[in-house]
Amino acid sequence: MEKDLEKVIIVDHLTQDYGHGRGIFDISLCVQKGEVYGFLGPNGAGKSTTIRHLMGFSKPQSGNCFIFGQEAFKNYYKILANVGYLPGEIALPEGLTGFEFIEMMQKLRNCKDKTMLKYLLDKFKLNPAGETKKMSLGDKRKLAIVTAFMADPDVLILDEPTSGLDPVMQQNFIDFIKEEKKRGKTILLSSHMFNEVEATCDRISIIKDGKIVSTFETNYIKHSQDKKFLLKMKNKENFEKILNILPKYRKNSKQPSIIKSSNENLSLIVAVNDKYINNLINIIKDFEFENFEELKYTVEDHFIQFYREDKNFGGVL
Repeated sequence: MEKDLEKVIIVDHLTQDYGHGRGIFDISLCVQKGEVYGFLGPNGAGKSTTIRHLMGFSKPQSGNCFIFGQEAFKNYYKILANVGYLPGEIALPEGLTGFEFIEMMQKLRNCKDKTMLKYLLDKFKLNPAGETKKMSLGDKRKLAIVTAFMADPDVLILDEPTSGLDPVMQQNFIDFIKEEKKRGKTILLSSHMFNEVEATCDRISIIKDGKIVSTFETNYIKHSQDKKFLLKMKNKENFEKILNILPKYRKNSKQPSIIKSSNENLSLIVAVNDKYINNLINIIKDFEFENFEELKYTVEDHFIQFYREDKNFGGVL
């Protein structure tokens, strides 16, 4: 299906250098009308900093951000009226019940229709009668989701939206984003959850050390020529030999490379382009192994190419 190419969200060469390698550097991305765009990276990579600038909360050192064609920092008060924002860290006011917080946000957003509110409370199984201070982390996150979506905005900016939710509610949220996508909503979703972005997003940017290192369509991964194979070796000697032969990162597309390995199971996962599978076969043909099978190539596999050697990232390695 052809998309409307209207650019609703634009981040244009955004830089905010805090020194000592911290900050964001020359970040550019755009989210088209009706698109769900994933912003993928571990905590500290620069996702929230980018989003704070996009929401107009911080003034860029250089570059700019636009929503609906309006400069974010100068027009944040106008933009916020038409955007649903879910922050990564939830800070709710004390002394209010969940209902009172919802009523306060309804007045701020001039939201009189309660149809969406009732749907969301049921969808996420939230009873907002209790005090916000005493709510669990999961209920605070649900309350934030409800208030972000209840005015039914056309644009949503979501920073780590499922953090603190249990697996059932995480899946509920993914299903809900799919519903909103069908309704034509424009969504920027920042996350470190592979399944979340892969299940919902049309395009994804990977951010590392404050820089975007890859931008791709999710369908590229689903139909990628990059393949991965599980090899389970028969003995430790064979396992150690093949670890020394195959590189742990890919120098070129013709060369098979190791994505993961397990000393305990004597197994490894190898990536190779579909065109050059014979190169892998030629390397392993003289080895004895118990199992050799193709695995599905995922967003996680693509991500690992950029974070494989990062000792600070402990997500999947």
